[in-house]
Amino acid sequence: MSEMKRMKMKRAWSSKSLFITALCLVILIAGGCLVGPDFKPPPMTVPEEWAGVPKGPTDRTSMATTRQSDLVGWWREFNDPTLTFLVEQALKVNLDLKIAETRLRQARAARGVVAGGLWPVVTASGGYQWSKTGEESGQDRFQTGLDVAWEIDLFGGRRRSLESAGADVRAEVENIRAVQVSLIAEVALNYVLLRGSQQQILIAQKNLEAQRHSLGITRKRFEAGFASALDVANAEAAVASTESQIPVFEIAVHQFIHGLSVLLARPPADLLERLSPKDLLPRLPLQVPAGLPSDLLRRRPDIRASEARLHSATAKIGVAVADLFPVFSLTGAINLSSDLLHTLLSASKRSLELTQSITWPLFQGGAIRSNIRLQEALRDEAFITYQKTVLIALQEVEDSLTAFDREQRRWQDLVKAVTANRRAVDLSLKLYTAGVSDFLNVLVAQRSLYNSEDALAQSEKNIALDLIALYKALGGGWESPGEPRADLK
Repeated sequence: MSEMKRMKMKRAWSSKSLFITALCLVILIAGGCLVGPDFKPPPMTVPEEWAGVPKGPTDRTSMATTRQSDLVGWWREFNDPTLTFLVEQALKVNLDLKIAETRLRQARAARGVVAGGLWPVVTASGGYQWSKTGEESGQDRFQTGLDVAWEIDLFGGRRRSLESAGADVRAEVENIRAVQVSLIAEVALNYVLLRGSQQQILIAQKNLEAQRHSLGITRKRFEAGFASALDVANAEAAVASTESQIPVFEIAVHQFIHGLSVLLARPPADLLERLSPKDLLPRLPLQVPAGLPSDLLRRRPDIRASEARLHSATAKIGVAVADLFPVFSLTGAINLSSDLLHTLLSASKRSLELTQSITWPLFQGGAIRSNIRLQEALRDEAFITYQKTVLIALQEVEDSLTAFDREQRRWQDLVKAVTANRRAVDLSLKLYTAGVSDFLNVLVAQRSLYNSEDALAQSEKNIALDLIALYKALGGGWESPGEPRADLK
Protein backbone atom coordinates (compact mmCIF):
# COMPACT_ATOMS: atom_id res chain seq x y z
CA MET A 1 0.00 0.00 0.00
CA SER A 2 1.41 3.39 -0.99
CA GLU A 3 2.25 6.07 1.52
CA MET A 4 -0.32 8.44 0.02
CA LYS A 5 -3.10 5.88 0.37
CA ARG A 6 -2.17 5.25 3.98
CA MET A 7 -2.28 8.99 4.66
CA LYS A 8 -5.77 9.30 3.15
CA MET A 9 -7.07 6.41 5.25
CA LYS A 10 -5.49 7.91 8.34
CA ARG A 11 -7.14 11.30 7.70
CA ALA A 12 -10.50 9.58 7.06
CA TRP A 13 -10.32 7.64 10.33
CA SER A 14 -9.22 10.79 12.15
CA SER A 15 -12.28 12.63 10.86
CA LYS A 16 -14.55 9.78 11.92
CA SER A 17 -12.94 9.60 15.33
CA LEU A 18 -13.32 13.34 15.76
CA PHE A 19 -17.01 13.15 14.83
CA ILE A 20 -17.67 10.24 17.19
CA THR A 21 -15.77 11.92 20.00
CA ALA A 22 -17.75 15.14 19.54
CA LEU A 23 -21.00 13.24 19.42
CA CYS A 24 -20.13 11.35 22.60
CA LEU A 25 -19.35 14.64 24.35
CA VAL A 26 -22.73 16.00 23.30
CA ILE A 27 -24.39 12.85 24.66
CA LEU A 28 -22.54 13.13 27.97
CA ILE A 29 -23.41 16.82 28.32
CA ALA A 30 -27.05 16.27 27.40
CA GLY A 31 -27.31 12.91 29.17
CA GLY A 32 -29.33 14.45 31.97
CA CYS A 33 -31.63 16.29 29.59
CA LEU A 34 -35.23 15.18 30.04
CA VAL A 35 -37.89 17.18 28.29
CA GLY A 36 -41.36 17.42 29.74
CA PRO A 37 -42.49 18.01 33.35
CA ASP A 38 -40.95 16.15 36.29
CA PHE A 39 -43.42 14.33 38.50
CA LYS A 40 -44.07 15.61 42.00
CA PRO A 41 -46.45 13.93 44.48
CA PRO A 42 -49.77 15.80 44.28
CA PRO A 43 -50.71 17.94 47.28
CA MET A 44 -53.93 16.92 49.01
CA THR A 45 -55.53 18.58 52.03
CA VAL A 46 -57.13 16.16 54.49
CA PRO A 47 -58.79 16.74 57.89
CA GLU A 48 -56.60 16.66 60.98
CA GLU A 49 -58.77 14.04 62.68
CA TRP A 50 -61.73 11.76 62.06
CA ALA A 51 -65.13 13.23 62.91
CA GLY A 52 -66.49 9.74 63.59
CA VAL A 53 -63.98 8.80 66.29
CA PRO A 54 -65.62 9.24 69.73
CA LYS A 55 -64.16 12.02 71.84
CA GLY A 56 -63.58 10.88 75.40
CA PRO A 57 -64.83 7.72 77.15
CA THR A 58 -67.93 5.92 75.90
CA ASP A 59 -70.02 2.95 76.97
CA ARG A 60 -69.44 1.15 73.66
CA THR A 61 -68.31 -2.48 73.67
CA SER A 62 -65.77 -1.74 70.94
CA MET A 63 -64.63 1.72 69.87
CA ALA A 64 -62.38 3.33 67.27
CA THR A 65 -59.41 5.38 68.44
CA THR A 66 -56.80 7.59 66.80
CA ARG A 67 -54.10 5.21 67.98
CA GLN A 68 -51.79 4.06 65.20
CA SER A 69 -51.28 0.34 64.83
CA ASP A 70 -50.35 -2.30 62.28
CA LEU A 71 -53.47 -3.35 60.37
CA VAL A 72 -51.80 -6.16 58.41
CA GLY A 73 -53.55 -9.02 60.23
CA TRP A 74 -56.66 -7.22 61.49
CA TRP A 75 -58.86 -10.32 61.06
CA ARG A 76 -56.91 -12.03 63.86
CA GLU A 77 -58.34 -9.47 66.29
CA PHE A 78 -61.66 -11.33 66.07
CA ASN A 79 -60.03 -14.38 67.73
CA ASP A 80 -61.87 -16.79 65.43
CA PRO A 81 -59.68 -19.68 64.20
CA THR A 82 -62.09 -20.53 61.38
CA LEU A 83 -62.06 -16.96 60.06
CA THR A 84 -58.25 -16.90 60.25
CA PHE A 85 -58.06 -20.16 58.32
CA LEU A 86 -60.41 -18.92 55.59
CA VAL A 87 -58.56 -15.61 55.12
CA GLU A 88 -55.12 -17.18 55.00
CA GLN A 89 -56.25 -19.83 52.53
CA ALA A 90 -57.87 -17.20 50.31
CA LEU A 91 -54.65 -15.19 50.22
CA LYS A 92 -52.85 -18.26 48.88
CA VAL A 93 -55.27 -19.48 46.22
CA ASN A 94 -57.82 -16.79 45.31
CA LEU A 95 -58.18 -16.44 41.55
CA ASP A 96 -58.74 -12.67 41.49
CA LEU A 97 -55.44 -12.26 43.33
CA LYS A 98 -53.70 -14.52 40.83
CA ILE A 99 -55.14 -12.47 37.94
CA ALA A 100 -53.77 -9.30 39.54
CA GLU A 101 -50.36 -10.95 39.88
CA THR A 102 -50.33 -11.85 36.18
CA ARG A 103 -51.03 -8.20 35.36
CA LEU A 104 -48.02 -7.23 37.43
CA ARG A 105 -45.90 -9.65 35.42
CA GLN A 106 -47.26 -8.10 32.23
CA ALA A 107 -46.36 -4.59 33.44
CA ARG A 108 -42.84 -5.71 34.36
CA ALA A 109 -42.36 -7.33 30.97
CA ALA A 110 -43.62 -4.18 29.25
CA ARG A 111 -41.11 -2.14 31.23
CA GLY A 112 -38.36 -4.52 30.08
CA VAL A 113 -39.39 -3.95 26.47
CA VAL A 114 -39.10 -0.19 26.94
CA ALA A 115 -35.77 -0.50 28.76
CA GLY A 116 -34.35 -2.51 25.86
CA GLY A 117 -34.85 0.47 23.57
CA LEU A 118 -32.19 2.45 25.44
CA TRP A 119 -29.41 0.09 24.33
CA PRO A 120 -27.78 -0.49 20.94
CA VAL A 121 -29.26 -3.23 18.78
CA VAL A 122 -26.64 -5.76 17.71
CA THR A 123 -27.46 -8.27 14.97
CA ALA A 124 -25.22 -11.07 13.77
CA SER A 125 -25.58 -12.64 10.34
CA GLY A 126 -23.88 -15.41 8.39
CA GLY A 127 -24.23 -17.20 5.10
CA TYR A 128 -22.80 -19.75 2.70
CA GLN A 129 -22.83 -19.60 -1.09
CA TRP A 130 -21.71 -22.14 -3.70
CA SER A 131 -21.41 -21.12 -7.33
CA LYS A 132 -20.21 -22.72 -10.57
CA THR A 133 -19.59 -21.23 -13.99
CA GLY A 134 -19.20 -23.39 -17.10
CA GLU A 135 -16.75 -26.24 -16.74
CA GLU A 136 -15.04 -24.71 -13.75
CA SER A 137 -15.22 -26.46 -10.43
CA GLY A 138 -17.61 -25.11 -7.84
CA GLN A 139 -16.51 -22.27 -5.60
CA ASP A 140 -17.42 -21.85 -1.91
CA ARG A 141 -18.06 -18.51 -0.32
CA PHE A 142 -18.50 -18.03 3.43
CA GLN A 143 -19.78 -14.75 4.84
CA THR A 144 -20.44 -13.34 8.30
CA GLY A 145 -21.15 -9.94 9.69
CA LEU A 146 -22.17 -7.86 12.67
CA ASP A 147 -24.62 -4.93 12.46
CA VAL A 148 -25.03 -2.35 15.21
CA ALA A 149 -27.75 0.31 15.42
CA TRP A 150 -28.24 2.82 18.21
CA GLU A 151 -30.84 5.55 18.44
CA ILE A 152 -29.37 8.00 20.95
CA ASP A 153 -31.86 9.16 23.58
CA LEU A 154 -30.51 12.68 23.58
CA PHE A 155 -33.65 14.45 24.82
CA GLY A 156 -34.97 11.74 27.12
CA GLY A 157 -38.01 10.50 25.22
CA ARG A 158 -37.13 6.85 25.82
CA ARG A 159 -36.16 7.53 29.41
CA ARG A 160 -39.54 9.17 29.95
CA SER A 161 -41.14 6.05 28.46
CA LEU A 162 -39.15 3.96 30.92
CA GLU A 163 -40.27 6.23 33.75
CA SER A 164 -43.89 5.82 32.69
CA ALA A 165 -43.53 2.05 32.46
CA GLY A 166 -41.97 1.96 35.93
CA ALA A 167 -44.92 3.90 37.32
CA ASP A 168 -47.27 1.40 35.63
CA VAL A 169 -45.44 -1.40 37.46
CA ARG A 170 -45.94 0.39 40.79
CA ALA A 171 -49.63 0.86 39.97
CA GLU A 172 -50.01 -2.89 39.39
CA VAL A 173 -48.20 -3.62 42.66
CA GLU A 174 -50.71 -1.41 44.45
CA ASN A 175 -53.53 -3.06 42.52
CA ILE A 176 -52.48 -6.43 43.95
CA ARG A 177 -52.58 -4.91 47.43
CA ALA A 178 -56.01 -3.40 46.73
CA VAL A 179 -57.30 -6.80 45.60
CA GLN A 180 -55.83 -8.30 48.76
CA VAL A 181 -57.58 -5.72 50.95
CA SER A 182 -60.91 -6.36 49.19
CA LEU A 183 -60.46 -10.13 49.30
CA ILE A 184 -59.84 -10.23 53.05
CA ALA A 185 -62.86 -8.02 53.66
CA GLU A 186 -65.02 -10.15 51.33
CA VAL A 187 -64.07 -13.36 53.15
CA ALA A 188 -64.76 -11.77 56.53
CA LEU A 189 -68.08 -10.31 55.35
CA ASN A 190 -69.31 -13.65 54.02
CA TYR A 191 -68.19 -15.40 57.21
CA VAL A 192 -70.00 -12.91 59.46
CA LEU A 193 -73.14 -13.11 57.32
CA LEU A 194 -72.95 -16.90 57.56
CA ARG A 195 -72.67 -16.90 61.35
CA GLY A 196 -75.36 -14.23 61.59
CA SER A 197 -77.79 -16.33 59.56
CA GLN A 198 -77.01 -19.35 61.75
CA GLN A 199 -77.77 -17.26 64.84
CA GLN A 200 -81.08 -16.26 63.31
CA ILE A 201 -81.88 -19.94 62.78
CA LEU A 202 -81.16 -20.65 66.46
CA ILE A 203 -83.36 -17.74 67.55
CA ALA A 204 -86.19 -18.90 65.26
CA GLN A 205 -85.91 -22.46 66.59
CA LYS A 206 -85.94 -21.22 70.18
CA ASN A 207 -89.04 -19.11 69.59
CA LEU A 208 -90.62 -21.96 67.67
CA GLU A 209 -90.16 -24.21 70.68
CA ALA A 210 -91.85 -21.61 72.93
CA GLN A 211 -94.71 -21.16 70.46
CA ARG A 212 -95.24 -24.93 70.27
CA HIS A 213 -95.38 -25.00 74.05
CA SER A 214 -98.03 -22.27 73.97
CA LEU A 215 -99.93 -24.21 71.32
CA GLY A 216 -99.94 -27.27 73.58
CA ILE A 217 -101.35 -25.23 76.47
CA THR A 218 -104.00 -23.71 74.22
CA ARG A 219 -105.12 -27.10 72.95
CA LYS A 220 -105.45 -28.44 76.49
CA ARG A 221 -107.47 -25.41 77.52
CA PHE A 222 -109.63 -25.84 74.41
CA GLU A 223 -110.26 -29.49 75.23
CA ALA A 224 -111.19 -28.45 78.78
CA GLY A 225 -113.55 -25.79 77.46
CA PHE A 226 -111.53 -22.81 78.73
CA ALA A 227 -110.28 -21.61 75.29
CA SER A 228 -111.86 -21.08 71.92
CA ALA A 229 -111.02 -22.64 68.60
CA LEU A 230 -109.85 -19.19 67.52
CA ASP A 231 -107.06 -19.30 70.13
CA VAL A 232 -105.93 -22.69 68.80
CA ALA A 233 -105.97 -21.39 65.20
CA ASN A 234 -103.95 -18.31 66.18
CA ALA A 235 -101.40 -20.45 68.00
CA GLU A 236 -101.08 -22.81 65.04
CA ALA A 237 -100.65 -19.84 62.67
CA ALA A 238 -97.88 -18.41 64.86
CA VAL A 239 -96.02 -21.75 64.82
CA ALA A 240 -96.36 -22.11 61.06
CA SER A 241 -95.21 -18.53 60.47
CA THR A 242 -92.05 -19.02 62.50
CA GLU A 243 -91.36 -22.37 60.83
CA SER A 244 -91.55 -20.68 57.42
CA GLN A 245 -88.69 -18.32 58.35
CA ILE A 246 -86.14 -21.08 58.97
CA PRO A 247 -85.76 -22.24 55.32
CA VAL A 248 -85.07 -18.63 54.30
CA PHE A 249 -82.15 -18.49 56.73
CA GLU A 250 -80.95 -21.93 55.61
CA ILE A 251 -80.86 -20.73 51.99
CA ALA A 252 -78.71 -17.77 53.07
CA VAL A 253 -76.37 -20.10 55.02
CA HIS A 254 -75.77 -22.27 51.97
CA GLN A 255 -75.25 -19.27 49.72
CA PHE A 256 -72.64 -17.71 52.03
CA ILE A 257 -70.82 -21.04 52.29
CA HIS A 258 -70.85 -21.33 48.50
CA GLY A 259 -69.43 -17.80 48.24
CA LEU A 260 -66.63 -18.58 50.68
CA SER A 261 -65.76 -21.75 48.77
CA VAL A 262 -65.42 -19.84 45.49
CA LEU A 263 -63.25 -17.19 47.20
CA LEU A 264 -60.97 -20.06 48.19
CA ALA A 265 -60.94 -21.33 44.57
CA ARG A 266 -62.96 -24.44 45.50
CA PRO A 267 -66.22 -25.92 44.21
CA PRO A 268 -69.24 -24.21 45.83
CA ALA A 269 -70.20 -27.11 48.09
CA ASP A 270 -66.66 -27.92 49.19
CA LEU A 271 -66.93 -26.16 52.60
CA LEU A 272 -70.46 -27.25 53.49
CA GLU A 273 -69.36 -29.96 55.93
CA ARG A 274 -66.84 -27.70 57.64
CA LEU A 275 -69.00 -24.57 57.98
CA SER A 276 -72.53 -25.96 58.38
CA PRO A 277 -72.26 -26.56 62.16
CA LYS A 278 -73.65 -23.44 63.86
CA ASP A 279 -71.22 -21.16 65.65
CA LEU A 280 -71.20 -17.75 67.28
CA LEU A 281 -70.32 -14.48 65.62
CA PRO A 282 -66.65 -13.48 65.92
CA ARG A 283 -65.80 -11.50 69.04
CA LEU A 284 -65.16 -7.79 68.56
CA PRO A 285 -61.83 -6.22 69.59
CA LEU A 286 -62.01 -3.68 72.40
CA GLN A 287 -60.30 -0.96 70.38
CA VAL A 288 -59.93 -0.31 66.66
CA PRO A 289 -56.87 1.78 65.67
CA ALA A 290 -58.17 4.20 63.05
CA GLY A 291 -55.09 6.42 63.07
CA LEU A 292 -55.27 9.87 61.45
CA PRO A 293 -56.64 10.92 58.04
CA SER A 294 -53.13 11.76 56.86
CA ASP A 295 -52.14 8.11 57.37
CA LEU A 296 -54.77 7.09 54.81
CA LEU A 297 -52.83 8.59 51.89
CA ARG A 298 -49.99 6.12 52.42
CA ARG A 299 -52.12 3.21 53.66
CA ARG A 300 -54.83 2.84 51.00
CA PRO A 301 -53.53 0.88 47.98
CA ASP A 302 -56.08 2.45 45.62
CA ILE A 303 -54.76 5.94 46.50
CA ARG A 304 -51.19 4.81 45.97
CA ALA A 305 -52.14 3.20 42.65
CA SER A 306 -53.91 6.38 41.55
CA GLU A 307 -50.78 8.39 42.35
CA ALA A 308 -48.64 5.95 40.34
CA ARG A 309 -51.00 6.29 37.36
CA LEU A 310 -50.69 10.08 37.65
CA HIS A 311 -46.90 9.67 37.58
CA SER A 312 -47.17 7.52 34.46
CA ALA A 313 -49.40 10.07 32.71
CA THR A 314 -46.98 12.89 33.61
CA ALA A 315 -44.01 11.01 32.15
CA LYS A 316 -45.88 10.43 28.89
CA ILE A 317 -45.97 14.20 28.35
CA GLY A 318 -42.18 14.10 28.13
CA VAL A 319 -42.40 11.28 25.59
CA ALA A 320 -44.65 13.46 23.43
CA VAL A 321 -42.47 16.57 23.83
CA ALA A 322 -39.36 14.63 22.77
CA ASP A 323 -40.92 14.15 19.33
CA LEU A 324 -40.33 17.87 18.69
CA PHE A 325 -36.55 17.39 18.75
CA PRO A 326 -34.12 15.71 16.35
CA VAL A 327 -33.21 12.04 16.63
CA PHE A 328 -29.55 11.04 16.38
CA SER A 329 -28.67 7.54 15.23
CA LEU A 330 -25.46 5.56 14.85
CA THR A 331 -25.24 2.45 12.69
CA GLY A 332 -22.27 0.27 11.96
CA ALA A 333 -21.49 -2.97 10.18
CA ILE A 334 -18.56 -5.38 9.96
CA ASN A 335 -18.62 -7.88 7.09
CA LEU A 336 -16.18 -10.77 6.51
CA SER A 337 -16.01 -13.18 3.58
CA SER A 338 -13.69 -16.02 2.59
CA ASP A 339 -13.50 -19.06 0.33
CA LEU A 340 -12.47 -21.20 3.30
CA LEU A 341 -14.37 -21.48 6.55
CA HIS A 342 -11.29 -21.75 8.77
CA THR A 343 -9.86 -18.51 7.36
CA LEU A 344 -13.11 -16.56 7.63
CA LEU A 345 -12.17 -14.52 10.71
CA SER A 346 -8.73 -13.68 9.32
CA ALA A 347 -9.81 -13.12 5.76
CA SER A 348 -8.60 -10.08 3.94
CA LYS A 349 -11.97 -9.47 2.36
CA ARG A 350 -13.50 -7.49 5.13
CA SER A 351 -15.42 -4.23 5.26
CA LEU A 352 -16.28 -1.75 7.98
CA GLU A 353 -19.14 0.73 7.72
CA LEU A 354 -20.09 3.52 10.11
CA THR A 355 -23.06 5.82 9.53
CA GLN A 356 -24.24 8.79 11.53
CA SER A 357 -27.70 10.19 10.83
CA ILE A 358 -30.08 12.79 12.15
CA THR A 359 -33.82 13.06 11.54
CA TRP A 360 -35.92 16.01 12.58
CA PRO A 361 -39.69 16.24 12.05
CA LEU A 362 -40.14 19.74 10.64
CA PHE A 363 -43.79 19.51 9.63
CA GLN A 364 -46.47 16.97 10.57
CA GLY A 365 -49.59 19.08 10.35
CA GLY A 366 -49.65 19.84 14.09
CA ALA A 367 -49.84 16.17 15.07
CA ILE A 368 -46.97 16.41 17.57
CA ARG A 369 -48.38 19.49 19.32
CA SER A 370 -51.82 17.87 19.42
CA ASN A 371 -50.35 14.75 20.98
CA ILE A 372 -48.67 16.88 23.67
CA ARG A 373 -52.02 18.52 24.47
CA LEU A 374 -53.63 15.07 24.55
CA GLN A 375 -51.09 13.77 27.07
CA GLU A 376 -51.50 16.90 29.19
CA ALA A 377 -55.27 16.39 29.25
CA LEU A 378 -54.77 12.75 30.25
CA ARG A 379 -52.44 13.91 33.04
CA ASP A 380 -55.09 16.36 34.26
CA GLU A 381 -57.70 13.58 34.20
CA ALA A 382 -55.39 11.35 36.26
CA PHE A 383 -54.92 14.15 38.80
CA ILE A 384 -58.67 14.70 39.14
CA THR A 385 -59.13 10.94 39.51
CA TYR A 386 -56.53 10.96 42.28
CA GLN A 387 -58.40 13.74 44.10
CA LYS A 388 -61.68 11.85 43.78
CA THR A 389 -60.07 8.63 45.03
CA VAL A 390 -58.82 10.39 48.16
CA LEU A 391 -62.19 11.99 48.90
CA ILE A 392 -64.06 8.70 48.42
CA ALA A 393 -61.59 6.98 50.75
CA LEU A 394 -62.16 9.64 53.42
CA GLN A 395 -65.92 9.26 53.00
CA GLU A 396 -65.76 5.47 53.34
CA VAL A 397 -63.84 5.74 56.60
CA GLU A 398 -66.21 8.36 58.06
CA ASP A 399 -69.27 6.35 56.98
CA SER A 400 -67.88 3.20 58.58
CA LEU A 401 -66.91 5.00 61.80
CA THR A 402 -70.39 6.51 62.13
CA ALA A 403 -72.17 3.23 61.37
CA PHE A 404 -69.92 1.29 63.77
CA ASP A 405 -70.61 3.70 66.65
CA ARG A 406 -74.35 4.20 66.05
CA GLU A 407 -75.07 0.49 65.56
CA GLN A 408 -73.59 -0.24 68.97
CA ARG A 409 -75.96 2.34 70.44
CA ARG A 410 -78.85 0.59 68.67
CA TRP A 411 -77.64 -2.76 70.00
CA GLN A 412 -77.80 -1.48 73.57
CA ASP A 413 -81.41 -0.38 73.09
CA LEU A 414 -82.30 -3.75 71.56
CA VAL A 415 -80.83 -5.57 74.56
CA LYS A 416 -83.22 -3.63 76.77
CA ALA A 417 -86.11 -4.42 74.41
CA VAL A 418 -85.35 -8.16 74.47
CA THR A 419 -85.20 -8.17 78.27
CA ALA A 420 -88.56 -6.39 78.52
CA ASN A 421 -90.19 -8.65 75.90
CA ARG A 422 -89.06 -11.78 77.74
CA ARG A 423 -90.76 -10.52 80.90
CA ALA A 424 -93.87 -9.72 78.86
CA VAL A 425 -94.00 -13.23 77.37
CA ASP A 426 -93.60 -14.87 80.77
CA LEU A 427 -96.23 -12.67 82.36
CA SER A 428 -98.77 -12.97 79.51
CA LEU A 429 -98.44 -16.76 79.48
CA LYS A 430 -99.00 -16.94 83.25
CA LEU A 431 -102.05 -14.69 83.04
CA TYR A 432 -103.46 -16.70 80.14
CA THR A 433 -102.93 -19.99 81.95
CA ALA A 434 -104.66 -18.52 84.99
CA GLY A 435 -107.59 -17.48 82.78
CA VAL A 436 -107.36 -13.75 83.49
CA SER A 437 -106.08 -12.73 80.03
CA ASP A 438 -106.87 -13.76 76.47
CA PHE A 439 -104.50 -15.54 74.09
CA LEU A 440 -104.05 -12.47 71.90
CA ASN A 441 -101.75 -10.94 74.54
CA VAL A 442 -99.60 -14.08 74.45
CA LEU A 443 -99.36 -13.93 70.66
CA VAL A 444 -98.41 -10.25 70.68
CA ALA A 445 -95.79 -10.76 73.37
CA GLN A 446 -94.25 -13.78 71.65
CA ARG A 447 -94.19 -12.03 68.27
CA SER A 448 -92.57 -8.95 69.84
CA LEU A 449 -89.95 -11.11 71.56
CA TYR A 450 -89.09 -12.94 68.37
CA ASN A 451 -88.83 -9.70 66.41
CA SER A 452 -86.64 -8.04 69.03
CA GLU A 453 -84.35 -11.07 69.38
CA ASP A 454 -84.02 -11.30 65.60
CA ALA A 455 -83.29 -7.56 65.42
CA LEU A 456 -80.68 -7.96 68.17
CA ALA A 457 -78.98 -10.75 66.23
CA GLN A 458 -79.00 -8.61 63.09
CA SER A 459 -77.55 -5.69 65.06
CA GLU A 460 -74.72 -7.86 66.38
CA LYS A 461 -74.06 -8.96 62.81
CA ASN A 462 -74.19 -5.36 61.54
CA ILE A 463 -71.66 -4.21 64.13
CA ALA A 464 -69.20 -6.83 62.90
CA LEU A 465 -69.95 -5.92 59.27
CA ASP A 466 -69.41 -2.21 60.01
CA LEU A 467 -66.10 -3.02 61.67
CA ILE A 468 -64.96 -5.05 58.68
CA ALA A 469 -65.99 -2.20 56.38
CA LEU A 470 -63.93 0.15 58.57
CA TYR A 471 -60.84 -2.08 58.34
CA LYS A 472 -61.29 -2.22 54.57
CA ALA A 473 -61.78 1.56 54.31
CA LEU A 474 -58.57 2.07 56.30
CA GLY A 475 -56.73 -0.10 53.79
CA GLY A 476 -55.84 -2.82 56.27
CA GLY A 477 -54.61 -6.21 55.15
CA TRP A 478 -51.18 -5.67 53.57
CA GLU A 479 -47.67 -4.88 54.72
CA SER A 480 -46.79 -1.50 56.15
CA PRO A 481 -45.54 1.20 53.73
CA GLY A 482 -41.88 0.63 52.93
CA GLU A 483 -42.13 -3.13 53.59
CA PRO A 484 -43.58 -4.72 50.43
CA ARG A 485 -43.76 -8.44 49.99
CA ALA A 486 -40.60 -9.86 48.50
CA ASP A 487 -42.43 -11.16 45.43
CA LEU A 488 -43.86 -7.71 44.68
CA LYS A 489 -40.54 -5.85 44.60
